[in-house]
Amino acid sequence: MIRILIIEDEIIIARFIERQLQANFECTTRIAVSSAEVKTAMAEMLPHLLLCDIHLEEDLTGIHLASDLRRRYAFEVIFITSYQTRSIIEQAATVHPANYIIKPIDEMQLFAGVQLVISRLQGTNHTGKAFLQPNTLFSETELRILQLIREKKTTIEIADTLHLSRYTIKNHRHAICRKLDLRDENNALLKWVAENGSLFK
Repeated sequence: MIRILIIEDEIIIARFIERQLQANFECTTRIAVSSAEVKTAMAEMLPHLLLCDIHLEEDLTGIHLASDLRRRYAFEVIFITSYQTRSIIEQAATVHPANYIIKPIDEMQLFAGVQLVISRLQGTNHTGKAFLQPNTLFSETELRILQLIREKKTTIEIADTLHLSRYTIKNHRHAICRKLDLRDENNALLKWVAENGSLFK
């Protein structure tokens, strides 16, 4: 089911959007009226889609907020705003939004804007997740082992390079697999590194 976070500090508008989403789409929704609530909601909900007002009653605009969140999470964003100036639209475009809806919002405008995005999201797994933070998940030794695995080094070669026993390297590899929720078999770690090696250059 698609998870949608509504970032809107005018609660009446936020509730209207939420009612329309729940009436027209198979989705779970949540409202955040401040950047603090957004931070909590992102971590707990991992939304696939953000409906974000550009003008928030804070120092941070919706554009800057979405840009900052993009460093840590994978999601699509639709900006909802009364701003129609060229400069604001150009700023919003730097975040690569999936759509841009102008206030005042009516039911069909909202439905059309969201339907186009949800149709793209269904059947994909590119959104609704947090990006891996290697420096906080792995120890320095584990990161170095991952780098060496990326270089296609064997366990024996890694042990020689790090001046550790191969049994110690195997234990580290097992620990890495546990952290990544990988089966410690069938070259699962090697495949994962091949797909995600750019994370720990």
